[in-house]
Amino acid sequence: MKTYRLYKAALLGLFSVLGWSASAQQNIPPSTPETYKGVVKKTLAESKEWWPKPQHAPAGSPNIVWILLDDVGFGASATFGGLINTPNFDALANNGLRYTNFHTAGICAPTRSSLLTGRNHHYVHMGNFAHASTAAGFPGYDGRIPEDKGTIAQALRYNGYSTFAVGKWGVTPDEDTTDVGPFDRWPTGKGFDHHFGFLESATDQYHPPHLVEDNFHVKPDGRNLNEQITDKAIAYIDRAYKAAPDKPFFLYYAPAATHAPHQVAKEWSDLYKGKFDKGWDAYREEVFANQKKLGYIPAYAQLPERNERVKAWNSLPADQQKLYARFMEVYAGYLTYIDDQVGRVITHLKKTGQFDNTLVFVMIGDNGASKEGTYSGVIKPSNSALTNTAEQYIKNNEAELEAIGTPEASTNYPLGWAQAANTPFKQWKSDADAEGGTHNPLIVYYPKLIKEKGIRTQYGHVSDIFPTTIEAAGLKLPEYIKGIKQDTLQGKSLFSSFNNAKAASLHTTQYYYIFTSRAIYKDGWKAEAAHRPDNIDLLIYPGLKPATPPDYEKDVWKLYNLNEDFNERVDLAAKYPEKLKELKAAFEAEAWKNHIYPFIDRDDVNSKRIHHLENNN
Repeated sequence: MKTYRLYKAALLGLFSVLGWSASAQQNIPPSTPETYKGVVKKTLAESKEWWPKPQHAPAGSPNIVWILLDDVGFGASATFGGLINTPNFDALANNGLRYTNFHTAGICAPTRSSLLTGRNHHYVHMGNFAHASTAAGFPGYDGRIPEDKGTIAQALRYNGYSTFAVGKWGVTPDEDTTDVGPFDRWPTGKGFDHHFGFLESATDQYHPPHLVEDNFHVKPDGRNLNEQITDKAIAYIDRAYKAAPDKPFFLYYAPAATHAPHQVAKEWSDLYKGKFDKGWDAYREEVFANQKKLGYIPAYAQLPERNERVKAWNSLPADQQKLYARFMEVYAGYLTYIDDQVGRVITHLKKTGQFDNTLVFVMIGDNGASKEGTYSGVIKPSNSALTNTAEQYIKNNEAELEAIGTPEASTNYPLGWAQAANTPFKQWKSDADAEGGTHNPLIVYYPKLIKEKGIRTQYGHVSDIFPTTIEAAGLKLPEYIKGIKQDTLQGKSLFSSFNNAKAASLHTTQYYYIFTSRAIYKDGWKAEAAHRPDNIDLLIYPGLKPATPPDYEKDVWKLYNLNEDFNERVDLAAKYPEKLKELKAAFEAEAWKNHIYPFIDRDDVNSKRIHHLENNN
């Protein structure tokens, strides 16, 4: 060890003599025959040595923090009118920007692939998931992000940044997740210097079975996973700052929360004891009033009718109300807890003097609130709704009420609370046809640039965060990454709206598609088609045998003018058939350009009609 320290000191001294810092030495790019500017002859005397210039971030470049939560609806956090306290998000939003017309892809892996690459999810081959059960051997669905569609981490590393990711990754093919990799689709293969978290779509918060750090599987320490990833984020920041204090960092902070299982210490869930006893109908009405009062939704807005799958709260027996209220107390505590963990990172940056020059993006959800808890919620999967009557299932859950949110349970709340958390929109996660599946809050904080704080209503999509980050930080996109020429970005920068609330929306056309529910947005108009059976049909009725193959032409298209009807209440398809025809044609064009075809629905996945590796030649 002593010999190593002496060697390291000598090496750093040599760097100093040469005028290099340690961080600069790490960022010397390799030369290629095309870029090499030296002279190579037979002898050293005839030759001229040449090194590429070290890559430095421009002076004053900000640190960059992306925070992406999981499965949070638009109406959950108090920051956007909800009833769940999120004081750290409040502070960022109050001193920055609230974007109220921001959109995700509707489900986790598609959203994350679009975010990380600045491109549409099918265009980067993540039309569904990278899981063996859902990936398919087609360009839009194989779950393998191409090398010519580099990530934000690769772009920032090119610009001289340190790069770290903690938490959920979710875009590595299942086949690549073992100890032998390959690792080029792990975070460290996609531009991150370090990663601590999990590669799957979801995991247990206390006993994650496949926890990884960098390219190794590691053992959890028994604490809540989100506390562990926060510790790692702070440690990565500190280590980088100690080694190279002038080198900016990029942190991608993607906690497990609030994806199921909802697991959090009682000290957090008990903060909400009795707070939801009035039920989901009252919650929707109160949150809707808050959102309108605070200006987060238009003054003309009306609350959509309760979804036909959700029972009126007042029609439920008292024992069920008690059970269901506890589900929401746990969920609320879980969200407040994760806000507190984010606060730990912010506080640390303030204490170390790094926060004043930090550009922060907070995406409160990678899709809408989840409907995967079905009608009555889930505590322990062993109490299966598939093998019990509805009455027995509920009674078993009532008997397990105290287990909700504990490490021993695998908790997810009932459908009624998902609808409430999505206020003021209709539908849920994975409904790519509806705003409830794709409309999420966005916060941007950067006081060095943002002088006109407040609400922004420009249309935005998750693919826009990449180009916005590059422009706001004053950086350049690399033309080549690892010697591979990069494809253009599809996202549009939101930067012009930072100090101009009336700036035009630059992102004017966007498709949505998840398991054949689909939509197209164009200049404020939106056409959409649901597809049944969807995942909740198949969860509740596993024996359901839909027509095979499905007739997609029978899917009913609806038309909305979001400029006048932002939460899709008035279907205009019959009134404006030519506009609907125009938008359907636009979807068709986007479908071919982005590799959406062939359509793959939930029944195709459940019936294992895809991922047939034996078909390879």
